[in-house]
Amino acid sequence: MPQDRKPRSSDLPTEELLKPRDAAVELRVSFPTIKQWIYKNKIRSIRTAGGHHRIPQNEVDRLLFRTRAKTEPQRNLLMRRFSGRNQLVGRIERVQISGLMAEVIISIGEQHITSIITAQSAREMNLKPGQTAAALIKATEVMILRV
Repeated sequence: MPQDRKPRSSDLPTEELLKPRDAAVELRVSFPTIKQWIYKNKIRSIRTAGGHHRIPQNEVDRLLFRTRAKTEPQRNLLMRRFSGRNQLVGRIERVQISGLMAEVIISIGEQHITSIITAQSAREMNLKPGQTAAALIKATEVMILRV
């Protein structure tokens, strides 16, 4: 086998592969930026049989500045160490920022949880409807953690 041959997807271990647009969303960069990173070898990609680029999840994780964990189980463990046992994961339905405060509504199954947090926290986490988030329940407070 020649040394300079690029690996095919069948040569690599099975791992989750993302479309460039999905990787861009996760990394919070534009689609053209992801394409440039691929062309400049700043991010590893795998070509499909049709010539499309796919990015391994571990490449996205490597570039994520917001996590120290490399795999999903490690991220989950890190999140669980961060807070208590009462975590409910759902989708953000609405974020309404008004003055110093923000109202965040998370849909979990058929239930809705509302949390009032600072507007600055909502902006720092870049909370938007449709994102996955966890409600961390502590006594009479509900905190929001973007996942």
